[in-house]
Amino acid sequence: MESKPITIKEIGRRLGLSKSTVSRALRDSPEIGAATKARVQALAHELSYTPNPVALSLQRSRSQTLAVVVPEINNSFFAAVISGLEDVASRAGYYTIIYQSHESSERENSILRNILARHADGLMISTASQNTHFGHLRRLQEAGMPMVFFDRRVEEIQTHQVLADDFGGAFQATEHLIEQGCSRLACITGPPHLQIARQRQAGFQAALVRYNLPIREEWLLTSEFNFTKAGEVTRGLFSRSSDRPDGLLAASTSIALAAHLSLRENGLHIPNDVALIGFSDLPVAPLLEPSLSVVAQPGFEMGQQTGQLMIDLIEKRGKPVRYQTRILNTDLIIRKSTLRKG
Repeated sequence: MESKPITIKEIGRRLGLSKSTVSRALRDSPEIGAATKARVQALAHELSYTPNPVALSLQRSRSQTLAVVVPEINNSFFAAVISGLEDVASRAGYYTIIYQSHESSERENSILRNILARHADGLMISTASQNTHFGHLRRLQEAGMPMVFFDRRVEEIQTHQVLADDFGGAFQATEHLIEQGCSRLACITGPPHLQIARQRQAGFQAALVRYNLPIREEWLLTSEFNFTKAGEVTRGLFSRSSDRPDGLLAASTSIALAAHLSLRENGLHIPNDVALIGFSDLPVAPLLEPSLSVVAQPGFEMGQQTGQLMIDLIEKRGKPVRYQTRILNTDLIIRKSTLRKG
């Protein structure tokens, strides 16, 4: 005779807890204390409890699916975010559908129409860099779609946002270059309409002001998040044989990789001629020659927090919500590309 599957109700009965408390503990809700979470999760593991998405969908009139939109899946930072999202979503009984916009606003619009047609329960998105207006996202929210933004801030829409400390990370990176003896500093960031690009450039400039170094407007450059374009910008910056930077903050993954290659192809030694630091750690960074110093963003944690906020939005639909903007700390990882001393 087959045993009945373990339910939330059964876990609650054994622990003397309500179904709602068990449900929130299993999805790692901050409303539940650590000790209660540990008891619930330990018993759930012991009893081999797994959520039943079909039953949940029938009970709640939901699809038990969450949509995730990222600019590109092959970016290691976004891959880490997706892993964190899926970690939280699966424990709460949700499946994730992943889309990539390839930084295209037109493609993002098409994706959002597909998400609405599929009746996803919620949307978690890092918007395409081509977006300068967000009416398509506002219309989706007005249609009742819960959404959470991550990595890239959207100021025009009121909802939860989970971001990295782009200003602080850029300040710390620039300060490190200065400590290594750099005094002629340049910065290449992404498209200037993006908040992350403006924050990273602002952090760079704040460090120069802090250390009484000149800000050269002609050395504050922008590029698309595109390897080829970023390489062209780097080559232009270092085309002169004199009066060129001795330190460079390349404030994105694609820009940093392009700069690393362009500098070496130009015959410049990293770090003696130019110290180089990137933004976002990536698996290839320690394998480059020289290995690349970076500002590392907490991708997995960002994904987890985004997922938690998303599920809370869904579970509390119809109730008053105080939207949060969470800023996560970055880490400076120092490698050979900036070590000019010792």
